[in-house]
Amino acid sequence: MENKFDLGIIGGGPAGYSAAIRASQKGLSVVLFEKDCMGGVCLNKGCIPTKTILHCSDFYKSLKKSDRFGIEIKELSFDYEKIFNRKNDIVQKIQKSLTKLIQSYGVEIITASAQLISADKIEADGNIYQCENIILATGSKPSQIKGLETDGKFVINSNDILNLDKLPDNILVVGSGAIGIEWARIFSAFQKNVTVIELAERLLPVADLEVSKRVERLFKKDKIKFYTDTKIEKIENKNVFLSNNQTLNPDMILCAIGREPVLPDLTELKKNGKYLYVDENFRTNVKNIFAIGDLNGKMQLAHSAVHQALAVVDFITENKPCHFDANKIPSVIYGNPEIAWVGKTEESLQNTEYKVSIFPIAALGKAMADDEIDGFVKVLAVNNKIVGAHVISPEASSLIQQFALMIDNELTTDDILKTVFAHPTYSESVFEAVLGLDKMSLSLPRGL
Repeated sequence: MENKFDLGIIGGGPAGYSAAIRASQKGLSVVLFEKDCMGGVCLNKGCIPTKTILHCSDFYKSLKKSDRFGIEIKELSFDYEKIFNRKNDIVQKIQKSLTKLIQSYGVEIITASAQLISADKIEADGNIYQCENIILATGSKPSQIKGLETDGKFVINSNDILNLDKLPDNILVVGSGAIGIEWARIFSAFQKNVTVIELAERLLPVADLEVSKRVERLFKKDKIKFYTDTKIEKIENKNVFLSNNQTLNPDMILCAIGREPVLPDLTELKKNGKYLYVDENFRTNVKNIFAIGDLNGKMQLAHSAVHQALAVVDFITENKPCHFDANKIPSVIYGNPEIAWVGKTEESLQNTEYKVSIFPIAALGKAMADDEIDGFVKVLAVNNKIVGAHVISPEASSLIQQFALMIDNELTTDDILKTVFAHPTYSESVFEAVLGLDKMSLSLPRGL
């Protein structure tokens, strides 16, 4: 049996389903292939389940200091099995609503493994689908390193950990990127012993140095042990020997060293290192085949994937060139406080004339009222335009979007300061940080 469509999409994660919806809105006939559950890594094994658990851990952590707010809780405990079940319920609800949403646009969903068999044909369940254009959005899987292969029991990855209905008492986290930091925070909040090791010289090495330093401070505050410039030398009988001569005896090891792409089978497709090659319009070396999301290595974030999806559909339907700049896409690490950044780091501007301002959120009335005073907003400007922002604060995931808008639209500090920021809010830290570029903050002593 052969079916014809304007667009075939392999992968039902944020990249794939966003492209399907947008293409349908543009009048294309669309078939979407997903071998597992709709929503991809983000919904099923990443963003949503992790943030659900993280919210529970943050809530539990905040209750432990309730007496500071005049609220007495005599007995406080948690049931991780109930937290685990709540996570599953939320994921399943979103899966169902997402599938209905996609179907409401007339997209044909094929729940089966799909194989790209030629430049315009996809095979699934013994059927051939002919597609004028094809978008590959096959996503990624947890990376492994030699000597630390996951077994789902003692050494686990970010997929495995979401299947645990009970947390280990003592865990070693390998890697201090977003996954490692978020899970370290979860374990710590639930009063587990956590050690994080990082191969680089500092925690969260992709972030601005100021952010890395504060993360280290937050780890110490939360009693999370960490070793930088450190790797595992060997594991014997569950004894973990580190390169810094330390020996650990964890109940479990979480390997959180990043993710690698799931590549399609078609050998004609050119690669770029471990990723699939794409040009500036996310087109592969085969004219009518595009690759978006984690597959192309541009930026492994769900919102980046959605942005790419919309851009590719516009290119297919209107021949509108794609504009993708990873520098303008915000990154967020969740927990309390949240960590977020967008644009340039101070280290990357060392050969440029720039201004920097760091505003402590402890100077905000809102932060004092909430007893959330550990954090800052750091802003970098070149020629009176914001080029980078780094935030550690409650609501940082929302605050960073203001800076993304500034950077994307090349707003000047004068443009920004025309805006009135509501009081009392954490958004005032944005206003104060921008004022601080000219030493004009209204909430800090003279000269700061």
